[in-house]
Amino acid sequence: MNALYNAGMHLYTGAAHLAGAGSVKIRHMLAGQAETPGRLAALRDKLAPGGFDVWIHAASLGEFEQSRPVIEALLKNKPELSILLSFFSPSGYEVRHNFDPRVGVVYLPFDTPDKVSRFLDAASPRMAIFVKYEFWGNYLTELHKRHIPTYIISSIFRSKQIFFRPWGGMFRKMLRCFDHIFVQDDRSRRLLSGIGIDNVTVAGDTRFDRVTAICSKQREMPEADIFMAAHKDSFTMVFGSSWEKDEDVYMPVLREHKDVCAIIAPHEFDSQRLELMAKRLGKDETMLYSELSKLYSESPDKAREAAGRARFLIVDCFGLLSSLYRYADAAYIGGGFGTGIHNINEAAVYGIPVVFGPNYSKFNEATELIARGGAFSISDSRQFGKLFGRLISDGPFRTEAGRKSATYIASKVGATATIMKDIFKIEP
Repeated sequence: MNALYNAGMHLYTGAAHLAGAGSVKIRHMLAGQAETPGRLAALRDKLAPGGFDVWIHAASLGEFEQSRPVIEALLKNKPELSILLSFFSPSGYEVRHNFDPRVGVVYLPFDTPDKVSRFLDAASPRMAIFVKYEFWGNYLTELHKRHIPTYIISSIFRSKQIFFRPWGGMFRKMLRCFDHIFVQDDRSRRLLSGIGIDNVTVAGDTRFDRVTAICSKQREMPEADIFMAAHKDSFTMVFGSSWEKDEDVYMPVLREHKDVCAIIAPHEFDSQRLELMAKRLGKDETMLYSELSKLYSESPDKAREAAGRARFLIVDCFGLLSSLYRYADAAYIGGGFGTGIHNINEAAVYGIPVVFGPNYSKFNEATELIARGGAFSISDSRQFGKLFGRLISDGPFRTEAGRKSATYIASKVGATATIMKDIFKIEP
């Protein structure tokens, strides 16, 4: 890449080190990056003495869920291939670094020329797959120079992105480093074609395949079963990936409705945040998932008794949310009062109505599901209260919205099969 881009990357790296003084998350990322060379060497010895056959990069946990169907298809159909998975964010690495013993997992170093060369020398990948929005100029340029086939999957493009601006030439060069681009929709294909990039396939979004697989497996969750059995006659809403701004909207409404219960999974949590959530909801009516789990291991009867006293179950562990939606009559997806909503497909696949805040325009599935009548956006507590009341009282309305959600998800399945066929010549 050019000197301007590299200067920006060095400034970005320096800023991250400064910000690490006040952020545990950033400190974890920096510490993880420092361990990457040693970890890569150990992984090479264990999994890929001759270099990794496939390197997949997912920025965070959400992008990992998009790459996961491809990884699992490779593990099933091409078990001889060695796979390296990299993350940039601790929210991905810390949750999934033990994803599968056959997959090596590392932090991706910053996109500076020296770090890029060292990483690629150490990993020695024969193929690279990026997920959705990952456009790192030095990585892409160096992969291209080394003639390493490079792809991006589940990508989506919008006209306001820098690639389509008159001054975006440097970034358009990044796109030309990909051997093939798999996009979510035809609008993205048309935008790319308009700047002369036609090595594009409209494959769809692999997240639809992932949530469909989760839905079909019916993971055993005895703690959730106990909680729901204690409230079998109550309307239940699952609040997934909840942020404080979301809670400002829905918690007052929950407190007003004494005949409902809720399962709440905060996007991030620590002891202070959990204490605040319990205080806002009412400590006497709230319990943590970990508390219920501990009680269950000691005495299922005591767990049932405690679950009956609590209307609100706060999930203080990772990896459960996508399966918890099956217990819901409706779901609220967090993030819509911040930078953007989280994964609505995880809930919609269970055939339930989905609710979220106003910041959803960057997510095709949200716009499309609203148009079909399976999802609803609210902008304040008053709107949420009105919709919440109707979801509780109007069974036909709730059932029809849920049906539309399930039908929409089913219509979008198939991206993984297209990608596997085109890249790895594996027929579905």
